[in-house]
Amino acid sequence: MTQAVITGTGLYTPEHAIDNDALVASFNAWVDKENARHADAIERGEREPLVHSSTEFIVKASGIHSRYVLDAKGILDPERMRPRLSQRRNDDYSIQCEMGLLAAREALDRAQVEAGDIDLVIVACSNLERSYPAVAVELQAALGAGGYAFDMNVACSSATFAIETAANAIGNGSVRRALVVNPEICSAHLNFRDRDSHFIFGDACTAIVIEADDVAIATSRFEILGTRLVTRYSNAIRNNAGFLNRVTDSDPLAEDKLFVQEGRRVFKEVCPMVAKLITEQLASLQISGDQLARLWLHQANRHMNDLIARRVLGTDPTPGQAPIILDRYANTSSAGSIIALHLHHDDLADGALGIVCSFGAGYSAGSVLLRKAKK
Repeated sequence: MTQAVITGTGLYTPEHAIDNDALVASFNAWVDKENARHADAIERGEREPLVHSSTEFIVKASGIHSRYVLDAKGILDPERMRPRLSQRRNDDYSIQCEMGLLAAREALDRAQVEAGDIDLVIVACSNLERSYPAVAVELQAALGAGGYAFDMNVACSSATFAIETAANAIGNGSVRRALVVNPEICSAHLNFRDRDSHFIFGDACTAIVIEADDVAIATSRFEILGTRLVTRYSNAIRNNAGFLNRVTDSDPLAEDKLFVQEGRRVFKEVCPMVAKLITEQLASLQISGDQLARLWLHQANRHMNDLIARRVLGTDPTPGQAPIILDRYANTSSAGSIIALHLHHDDLADGALGIVCSFGAGYSAGSVLLRKAKK
């Protein structure tokens, strides 16, 4: 099997940012209007009043302080409370293709690879803006890449599942260079009128160049020593939006057509599943948790990351050992663990071991063991 290596990563961050104070002010203004509108029913005991959110509540629940979004104005408008994005012509780049181009160009530059030398493009994310033609094929054409391309959706685990797919294609010799891109527009499927989740998500796009070691020219690279994936069906995280909505005559604006989760259940069920996935992968390679220099974990919740890191490492992680980026990016679905890798890898010594791990709806979880190497 040919050794697959990660030689470049890229990140696109939208220009708009919303801190907790601004998000809370918008939410609370909507709550006040709704409570006033239903004041009589509330007074009669027929309806429970809606409760304010707060910055303190958000930070305590998640560790999130702010998030980047494609459009802040629409989200912060109490009359709208969702992004306002313009519909594009078919001949224009789609939004996700445009995001992908910006992240991919940085990754290609870091890898010192020309787009025309890419043999495989995978666009992997939680939500694709259309069913077909594939965004990946559009991005392939926009970049001038060769080979073939396809879309993939494994929710928040999309990036790690795509990395394994690309690494396997390189390992068996069918491609030499692959590009994995994760354009996440999470603000479009978030219910900004739900107190328990209105703060969770942000928007971003990441890109990863994966190559056969014998053709890579980047001085610094990460060897992919192994991958492990797991899925287990659960309704605890769900989104019922889909192309059948129009033929089942369901309400396209209903709450279940947006992100819905049972937060406490997810915490209870996902954390042990992910810790087991990583520890069993390490054990199969005769590696102990204390040999890991870094954990680049999915960035959904600070408490989840701390618990998983403790179980894997056998001790509390140092700030640099399990870097947190969700404080300023929030949950960016499949892009989160790749943002952590992108921003927190330059200081690692040659030979250092690290795990990229993502987890989410499905349930799904993917773990990629890396070793920093030099050409």
